[in-house]
Amino acid sequence: EGPEAESAWLNFDALNTPPDHPSRDLTDTFWLGSPDSGIVLRTQTSPVQIREMLRRTPPIYVICPGKTFRTDELDATHTPVFHQIEGLVVDKGITMAHLKGTLDHMVAAMFGEDSRTRLRPHYFPFTEPSAEMDLLCFVCHGESVGNPDRPCRTCSSEGWIEWGGCGLVNPRVLATCGIDPEVYSGFAFGMGIERSLMFR
Repeated sequence: EGPEAESAWLNFDALNTPPDHPSRDLTDTFWLGSPDSGIVLRTQTSPVQIREMLRRTPPIYVICPGKTFRTDELDATHTPVFHQIEGLVVDKGITMAHLKGTLDHMVAAMFGEDSRTRLRPHYFPFTEPSAEMDLLCFVCHGESVGNPDRPCRTCSSEGWIEWGGCGLVNPRVLATCGIDPEVYSGFAFGMGIERSLMFR
């Protein structure tokens, strides 16, 4: 649980997002008042993770669903108000293998045991290393790639569909929350609820 009107410190700074990061611009973020107010409509549910790390001592295992806000124009693939679900684990000895296993189990439960996934390297300031998780297209199963006779509108003939971001919690984020990164590690993931429902 966490408020939808959130402090910029919890929404950005505690998540290792620097002051000059483009996500803080008025073109991406709804500021309440002006940027000087220090209050935003949360752009992600990650501030809930920060609140939990500040409130609890590890081990921490939480799921954070909620409404989020971006200054996107409403069109076929974007909306200024949407929902995310994020997961956070902080414990001793957590690795990328734990993250991949958790996400693969979640995908199998949601989309079927035969679902396939992959992780692509990416960058997020709050995780290191970071990745995007893709699902093998559930319509063409990758058979449309390089096949002009069988195009797929679902995956744009790329074979894979982006599902969400993930990674190991950046040690700077752990330290900001008073958790010793020499003792604990963690993983985090997040994806759009509406997007997941459309896939389902």
